[in-house]
Amino acid sequence: MGYVRDIMNKHVTTISKDATCLEAALLLKEKDISFLVVTDGQNPIGIVTEADFVRKLVATDRVASGLKVADIMSPKFRWVEPTTLIEDAVQRMLNNKIRRLIVLEEGKLAGVITQTDLTAYLRSKLLIDETVKTIGSD
Repeated sequence: MGYVRDIMNKHVTTISKDATCLEAALLLKEKDISFLVVTDGQNPIGIVTEADFVRKLVATDRVASGLKVADIMSPKFRWVEPTTLIEDAVQRMLNNKIRRLIVLEEGKLAGVITQTDLTAYLRSKLLIDETVKTIGSD
């Protein structure tokens, strides 16, 4: 099928665990993205998503400028290696009911793979397979 490295996004937006939630929210807005990888130095230690903002900040009536990203991030994140088969990544996402996987190579952040990446890949694969099938039947 292919490997995660073939479809992962290598340009991952990160934020320090010590940044404020307001800084994180502004970065999400600026980049028009739905999550950030939270780092301690160069090491990924969690993720913060739009859902984290709603559940842990807005719904508890907290002030974004007075709270650190580390206070609302999800410290448990799922990850794969670039050499993971795409079908295994899909299965991991389904099993854990998640929308994204961090890609680590030797413990270092290498990229991210999302449902959107997988959907685009699978759509292309289906179109190619159908085209080959149509050409083969002519």
